[in-house]
Amino acid sequence: MTKREMTTGRLEAFSDGVIAIIVTIMVLELRPPQPPTWPVLLKSAPVFVGYALSFLIVAIMWVNHHHLIHSVREVSARLLWTNINLLFWMSLVPFVTEFVGNNYREPFAVALYGLDLTMCSGAFYLLRAELVRQHWQDIEMREYHRGVQRKNGFSFLLYLSSVALAYVSVYASFLVFVLIPALYFLPEKKLAESD
Repeated sequence: MTKREMTTGRLEAFSDGVIAIIVTIMVLELRPPQPPTWPVLLKSAPVFVGYALSFLIVAIMWVNHHHLIHSVREVSARLLWTNINLLFWMSLVPFVTEFVGNNYREPFAVALYGLDLTMCSGAFYLLRAELVRQHWQDIEMREYHRGVQRKNGFSFLLYLSSVALAYVSVYASFLVFVLIPALYFLPEKKLAESD
């Protein structure tokens, strides 16, 4: 195993551990409704739907992060800090998920959820920018990462729009929250094939 493989392995293991904790915290926030009846369970549906959506979003981030890490050439300080930035914003997903699940009709709660996802998207953009820099000499890989970075930028703008939309219609924001994962459901083809 080369030194690069060891350092990228450590980076990936650390990130995987943090993401696993994020998912664990999200599921631990779920509480069975009392008393155990169908009407009470249905009243809790927004909490469960919020959890399912956030779980899907975090899972997509994890899959794409995994493929992104496998194209790292050098684990630089800049890469480490941009990765920590991403993990920070992802670590807030359990909080905003519970907040929006319990307050799904409140524009502030929906906007806060959108703001955290905006910051996650922006952090992915910065992480991808580091890969563009690392692959500067490899025109094909550089252009590939730039293309994905444009997709990250588009997602950032959509998530940002969800923050303002929450004050117009929370349902429009929820539409954005569902639309973006659909754009990212599958990992990027080129990176998936390079594993």
